[in-house]
Amino acid sequence: MKSSVKLGIVTVLSILLSFYNLSSAFAVDITEVTSPGGIKAWLIEDRSNPIISMKFAFSGGSSVDPDGKEGLANLVAATIDEGAGNLDSQTFQAELNDLSISLGFNAGREFFSGELVTLKKNKVKAFELLNLSLTAPRFDSEPVERIRTQISLVLEQRLDDPGYKAQSTLRDLYYPNHVYGRPNDGTLASLKNITVLDMKNYLNENISRDNLTVAVVGDIDAVELGQFLDQAFEGIIQKAKPFRVPGAKPAIKGGTIILDEDIPQSEVLMAQPGISRDDPDYYAAFIVNHVLGGGSFSSRLYQEVREKRGLAYSVGSYLSLLDQAPLLMASVATQNERVAETIRIMKEQWSLMAEEGPSEQELNDAKTYLTGSFPLSFTSTGRVANILLAMQLNDLGIDYLDQRNEYLEAVSLADAKRVAKRLFDTDALTVVIAGRPEGIEQQTPLSIAP
Repeated sequence: MKSSVKLGIVTVLSILLSFYNLSSAFAVDITEVTSPGGIKAWLIEDRSNPIISMKFAFSGGSSVDPDGKEGLANLVAATIDEGAGNLDSQTFQAELNDLSISLGFNAGREFFSGELVTLKKNKVKAFELLNLSLTAPRFDSEPVERIRTQISLVLEQRLDDPGYKAQSTLRDLYYPNHVYGRPNDGTLASLKNITVLDMKNYLNENISRDNLTVAVVGDIDAVELGQFLDQAFEGIIQKAKPFRVPGAKPAIKGGTIILDEDIPQSEVLMAQPGISRDDPDYYAAFIVNHVLGGGSFSSRLYQEVREKRGLAYSVGSYLSLLDQAPLLMASVATQNERVAETIRIMKEQWSLMAEEGPSEQELNDAKTYLTGSFPLSFTSTGRVANILLAMQLNDLGIDYLDQRNEYLEAVSLADAKRVAKRLFDTDALTVVIAGRPEGIEQQTPLSIAP
């Protein structure tokens, strides 16, 4: 199971990568390392600064949360570094702080991921603390209940968030009785059902070597990294409990859902089936979406909705790339009396893109921006490690950094027009509005037989 991954960017110990010449092609050597114990990782050595950044992921994430205990993976991620081994929460965190070690975990929809950033001189202790958190977390009552309360407060706040309500409604309608239809962080009720035994079982069943992916950037060579990989992941199980995320086709098509919210500005979310990351037409779709709404100030939606008419402060579209359920989505927030016009303009641009595709100038401008701005993604070891990890999780190949811009440049105008026609479908757009929009009536979406 592969999917794009969004991991948190390290905000401490970030450094500019001096080995990148932003005006030239990438000249980066990625080494596939195999530890003496058989653990694999991708490595970029950077000797310019004494820092090591590691990103890693285990398949599963919140998708394997048991029914009625949604939010389990998220609670584990939030508490796994709150004490481990003979170190209680306060002592464990003090060790990290005293040595300037950044260690954190995240539970996404499809992956349970982590990040470790350390000064080279503290690497032995850093990898030791990482191993303790994965193999001997304490899950003591005080930190578990403290963090459970923090998460509950966030969930309570979301109950009053119109934007979150729109997202939740769309998810529920699109994927009923599927793991993609469940809240990633759980609910107030499910969070109360999670026990420490559940948390330990999650680790014992899902944190394993056979579903581990690792990326490292920094001041360490392949031989040394191999030794530390075995140290960092020593003691985790060999094979995870078998699981498979079932296919997920949207259960509805089209229609407009209005969530009554007494607010002056409505939150609007639009969605239709999209395109998967491994689809041969992905790069053309990426470019076409950039032209429509992914290109910020230059996109059609931005120009038509904001610049020409002043209907909204921001508007955009994006490709959502969940493994089993890719979507093409758009969002906007605007005053209630302007919602109808805004949606009409957005749908017009949706239809126009399907009918005509981008112009040759739009295609060339998108390519110039997307290829020219790519090096700006490489501003810290943490961000580069993120990219290395995503490359592996998406099966992009170890030469992706050299090939990525060529894939975009290879998209012809005919390709772009063909894919735009294939991708954009106004009739399939489901619109969820949280607010009190004027001049719009609720339209029940068409149910799609499974």
